[in-house]
Amino acid sequence: MTSLLLPNHDGGTRLYKVQPATSWSRPTAPLTSRRAYAAAHVIPETTADNTPGAPAHLDWDTTMAYRHELWSYGLGVADAMDTAQRGMGLDWAATQQLIKRTGVEAASVVASGNAATAGKSVQDLVACGAGTDQLDLDSVPEGPAGIKAVLDAYREQIAVVSEAGPKVIIMASRALAKVAASPEDYLHVYSTLLSEVDQPVILHWLGTMFDPALAGYWGSDDVAKATETFLGLIRDHADKVDGVKVSLLDASHEVALRAALPEGVRLYTGDDFNYPELIDGDGAHHSDALLGIFAAIYPAASAALQKYDAGDAADARAILDSTRELGKHIFSAPTFYYKTGIAFMSWLNGKQPGFQMVGGLHSGRSVIHLARTFELADQAGLLRDPALAAFRMSDYLRINGVSA
Repeated sequence: MTSLLLPNHDGGTRLYKVQPATSWSRPTAPLTSRRAYAAAHVIPETTADNTPGAPAHLDWDTTMAYRHELWSYGLGVADAMDTAQRGMGLDWAATQQLIKRTGVEAASVVASGNAATAGKSVQDLVACGAGTDQLDLDSVPEGPAGIKAVLDAYREQIAVVSEAGPKVIIMASRALAKVAASPEDYLHVYSTLLSEVDQPVILHWLGTMFDPALAGYWGSDDVAKATETFLGLIRDHADKVDGVKVSLLDASHEVALRAALPEGVRLYTGDDFNYPELIDGDGAHHSDALLGIFAAIYPAASAALQKYDAGDAADARAILDSTRELGKHIFSAPTFYYKTGIAFMSWLNGKQPGFQMVGGLHSGRSVIHLARTFELADQAGLLRDPALAAFRMSDYLRINGVSA
């Protein structure tokens, strides 16, 4: 059994024994009981200028290989989202390439007839975020001119996603949060976009724990009032809404919203704390998933969904519960740095050559935090090659000054 020294909060170290690898089976047929998208991260070139403010240069082969890995487990991929560092290092130029390349790769999977994805469409396999981040926030005018600028920016990005083939996710907009003066401004922008799209989309409501610039979204800091505006929009355009992704980390709010949605509109949970019970459901409704944590726990997530398909809800829930502490830790405050933990696990598992992130975000978590990430990943059976993971963890600790 592999052992290594992990740091303690008091500055000392302790011996930690890594458990044997867990064997997670890939599905032999498409997953059907829940619809699930794993929100994938991006992997930069290791020798690029991965510093704050620098343009993003991605390692395309490795970034696309990660998406193929997720598809091989029967999961869809949510791309060009905040997990992929939208608004935190991934610029619009790189995002366009990401959307187009992922669309091509998804089409290749559709054509391949792989058992885990047989019969799936490109939109089943990938959904991509369309936002307004090509705008310079400081230059966006106030009033009607600002609303028009937001609409035009959304239209540009929706066109890129639609042309590439993935399902459109209409993301929350920092620019709209800045210029909107009332709930009516939100309704005008979203109603206009929904009337223009030719396929149902996913609406994304992202809370301030993920992005503080989105305070007051839907026209109010009062979540109940904001929810009424949100629900009114969905009811008026239910035929254009495939589902909603809500990332407020409030399970009771999600359960109530889920029950209030029009028939046929899905609730894709974005709650990376409470996903086990939300996916499991309350007997009347369950949530589907569009989760950043699924990019880290995808073998276990797939195994759980396979259990649901087999009618074994108890084992499915137990698998999801076994990953909960890892999810809570990776998404702990400040929550918007959760991406660092997902990239760290990718590196530990040999899915990228270096622990690098665009925009220098690999420095977003402490040594202690990442050591705990390693430990919880091991306890959840999510270190694919424990010896490799321990070797990389030891190297990381050594170069960061942790020694016996």
